[in-house]
Amino acid sequence: MFDKTTSDPDVYVARHIRFGWRALLLFAALGLVLEALHAFKLRWYLDASNEPRRMLLTLTHAHGVLLALINIIFGLSHRSFPTLSGRRLSLASASLLSATALLPGGFLLGGLVVYGGDPGLGVSLVPIGATLLIIALALFAK
Repeated sequence: MFDKTTSDPDVYVARHIRFGWRALLLFAALGLVLEALHAFKLRWYLDASNEPRRMLLTLTHAHGVLLALINIIFGLSHRSFPTLSGRRLSLASASLLSATALLPGGFLLGGLVVYGGDPGLGVSLVPIGATLLIIALALFAK
């Protein structure tokens, strides 16, 4: 459907649509895993002492699905309304792709290892990912 030999913007469109669908598959599958953990009443996930873990893993799923959809929308929007070009397109694309990895990834890493009631150090990736998302959105909205 997408030919990589076409102009640069077409490559970005294809990249974001493909990446978005793959990320949507990954984070939707994570949601299914979380439902299974709940269904099997696993203490690692459901105990009251593991509330931070449960919250962070839920945030991983929710943010991952949302960012996957934003990538798909970014690709489809740019195909229909090519408002970005050159360096701005490259920066917006890199920022959005990075945000899609760092924001839910930070929640995931923070939730896998919880110290008392505090998340693991991986949660420090969340503000970086959030900043990159805002940059991408600002560039695309101009």
